Amino acid sequence: MKDILKKLRKYEIRIRKAINSQMQGDFHSIFKGSGLEFDDVRSYQYGDDVRSIDWNVSAKGHGTFVKTFKEEKEQNVFFILDVSASQNIGKQGQQKLDIGKEICALLSISAIKENSQVGLICFSDQKEKYVKPGKGLKHSFNIVSNVFNLEPQSKQTDLAKGIHFTLNLLKRKSVVVLISDFVDENYEHNLKALARAHDLVVIQVSDKRETSFPNLGIIPLQDQESGKTVWKNTSSGSFRRLLNQTYGERQEELQKFCLRNQANYANIRTDEDYVPKLIRLFKVRNKMRKSG
Repeated sequence: MKDILKKLRKYEIRIRKAINSQMQGDFHSIFKGSGLEFDDVRSYQYGDDVRSIDWNVSAKGHGTFVKTFKEEKEQNVFFILDVSASQNIGKQGQQKLDIGKEICALLSISAIKENSQVGLICFSDQKEKYVKPGKGLKHSFNIVSNVFNLEPQSKQTDLAKGIHFTLNLLKRKSVVVLISDFVDENYEHNLKALARAHDLVVIQVSDKRETSFPNLGIIPLQDQESGKTVWKNTSSGSFRRLLNQTYGERQEELQKFCLRNQANYANIRTDEDYVPKLIRLFKVRNKMRKSG
């Protein structure tokens, strides 16, 4: 665990330096959503949004008043980490699941250091681990420990169920970071609901073997989730098309989905240094906050 924490600390310093120097940005803002809380009322002015009118106060007959809001000082950050068996692809120690765990732990540590309330759910096709939102150094270590010591009970995937659990759980608007390979179906409806209700960040973890599998002829392949072994002709055109439909096209569709629904998106491969991509992701978030 000491080696893991040392590695995460090194990565966090790189991200913090890049944001505070290269971008002249606010590291704190990468974890801040658009959450607002009621502050006061003031007299209506021409151009004010009629939806902000406080009808209860205005009904007293002393004029028309609108509600004013201020940014919430304390932000909730909630992580959804996919720990299903489809994540067990890649080099030993650098599989999709390993990278997903690292990113989840790294960002949770950073968010807690910025005084955010941070929570976590690890899921497969069931709830594998839930850590109630909390603050402080002890809570940070608790999240990291739970992430890296978890042994999932199920190998299956059900993204829709994990998202549905989160929607029912979160009672206030939060920054929600969903980390998965998104090798699943029929989750888009719930993902759209999550993007509407919260400030959604989607991090898709992938491996080059999923799109550039070598031509090895007919070989046995094992489905990580079902455990079944099937024989496939890896040199055939149909196999290549299947790979592209399963991974290549799905990645493009997910990216377009996030763009349509105002969610931040990043694709991170297991064989690359993911810190620069996280920095670019945060740069986009900072720009969005400044413009919005």
